[in-house]
Amino acid sequence: MELNDIIVGLDIGSTKIACIAGRKNEYGKVEILGLGRADSLGVNRGVVENIQHTVDSIRRAVEEASQSSGVEIKVVNVGIAGQHIRSLQHRGNIMRNSMEEEISESDTQNLEENMHKLALPPGEEIIHVIPQEYIIDGQQGIRHPIGMAGSCLEANFHIITGKVAAAKNIEKCVTKAGLEISDMILEPLASAESVLSMEEKEAGVVLVDIGGGTTDLAIFQDDIIRHTAVIPLGGNVITEDIKEGCSIIRNQAEALKKSFGSALASENRDEEIVSIPGLKGRDPKEISLRNLAHIIQARMEEIIEHVYYEIKTSGFEKKLIAGIVLTGGGSQLKHAAQLTSFITGMDTRIGYPNEHLARSPSGEVGSPMHATGVGLVIKGFQKLEHVRKQQHKALPQQPKTKGGFFDKILSKGIEFFEKDSNIQ
Repeated sequence: MELNDIIVGLDIGSTKIACIAGRKNEYGKVEILGLGRADSLGVNRGVVENIQHTVDSIRRAVEEASQSSGVEIKVVNVGIAGQHIRSLQHRGNIMRNSMEEEISESDTQNLEENMHKLALPPGEEIIHVIPQEYIIDGQQGIRHPIGMAGSCLEANFHIITGKVAAAKNIEKCVTKAGLEISDMILEPLASAESVLSMEEKEAGVVLVDIGGGTTDLAIFQDDIIRHTAVIPLGGNVITEDIKEGCSIIRNQAEALKKSFGSALASENRDEEIVSIPGLKGRDPKEISLRNLAHIIQARMEEIIEHVYYEIKTSGFEKKLIAGIVLTGGGSQLKHAAQLTSFITGMDTRIGYPNEHLARSPSGEVGSPMHATGVGLVIKGFQKLEHVRKQQHKALPQQPKTKGGFFDKILSKGIEFFEKDSNIQ
């Protein structure tokens, strides 16, 4: 990896559009060069609803990131989410011509390419094909088959699909903003890269990314992705509930949620009151923080129940030693981790992307709300490293010169004859 390689992640969310530019330092940590953020006006629940508004927001975020980093941004890794995302498990196999030849990377690639030919419902396409484990001539549980021998190579795959129209609209918005897409990555996979440790993935963990429009979920166990899901509820629904329940405007509801919101009503006292300015000279409105917390708790419980349902249907409920990691903007609600732990009975922590970041001048980048953006940058570096390795392998091998092995034999022979002549 060269120090001048710069990767840009573009997180197109329902609340904000964030553009993050980063590079790897000599210690392998991601150094954030610039962050740009704009309100997301054309996206709802992860799906583009207004092309022009989305393009304008992308341009503002990219321009801000470009100015703060001093880098001209042309190519980006884009996150994709939304309630149209589905996941399924599938097994594929190929028969090899010779058992004598070692299994090569081209064999595993052929297996993956076959998965892209799966028959899907009309209007859907495959976003990711992720191998979970390989089976060689009936021998299961193989993680790295390259170099092994066998005639029948099989693999279990985790396949993630989405609506073609939704992906095309995101692509169209990015292209119209004057950018080129390097890769389109499922957002919970990106978030997982930035906030989960290798130990957690090995032990079994659930990543829950509570965004503005959706809550994304990814389950890992034995360092293999086992389940992904997108729940069409997020922080924006909580804001709408506060707006309706307290009879205030949306901006006030959002500010109230961020400043005084809590996911546990029992943590607030009855006498705690906050005053909201009235509209156009009207009297201020007084709101009890306990009532506010009741509104938030009701909706948070619904989101967590959906998450718990996905955990149970995955079949890995009893195997998740590391519990749940909450991230995303919604995880910043006070007592969100406690409520999650109470409902699911699983250990819960808040995930910050600091572990993979070098010291950054902007502390805001280390916030859970930017876990996806940082993850997109990390995923970009992983892909770049893989491509470089492939190119290195493809280079023609230099023919062996006389200067190595043969020279040693020759020198040994000369030494022998010199000793022999000395003896005489």
